[in-house]
Amino acid sequence: HEGRRLLQEMAAVASRVRRVANGWETQLAISVEDILSHGTVFELVEAFCQDNADAGTRLRLRTDVLAGTWEALVTGQVELAIGVSGEHPNPGGIELHKLGDMPFVYCVAPHHALAALDGPLDDAVLVHHRAVAVADTAQRLAPRTVNLLPGQDVLTVPNTRAKLEALLRGLGSGFLPEAMARPHIEASRLVLKSTVRNSPTARLH
Repeated sequence: HEGRRLLQEMAAVASRVRRVANGWETQLAISVEDILSHGTVFELVEAFCQDNADAGTRLRLRTDVLAGTWEALVTGQVELAIGVSGEHPNPGGIELHKLGDMPFVYCVAPHHALAALDGPLDDAVLVHHRAVAVADTAQRLAPRTVNLLPGQDVLTVPNTRAKLEALLRGLGSGFLPEAMARPHIEASRLVLKSTVRNSPTARLH
């Protein structure tokens, strides 16, 4: 039994060596920005697996937030990052390609106090209401803080799906990717609010 196991391991090593010699990575680690659609990401994974079934490349996916996506790439934890902002200094050797722009909208639950207010919401009003924010996953780079006001109460959550759940429960207010918020706004589970501060658009690479 031990001999068979060793032979199998030797065959696996030989197979990996052949793949490297042919130019295929044995493993491809990818960091995906949390605001991107999981469904779209897995459509890409499905297409990759179908097109490269014989290559034997193992995919390893991870989710990061804000500067954490870039950090995972520049520190060598991943070979590919999808959804980085492009605002970070490039240490060299990293190619950036524009992915697209993602608009955000400001949302609250129908029973939240801000839902009943008329007109665009300014910072003087928003600062008195709890914001829901997704924590930046960066450990070494300076984590980014987006659309939070000094002195504002903040509920910090680990990912955008958790932020959506918190907003639906009226635990706070905040910006969501428009595509994620749209079905909940159409179903009246969230209320779209305008703000004096322009709604952000994330330019992703």
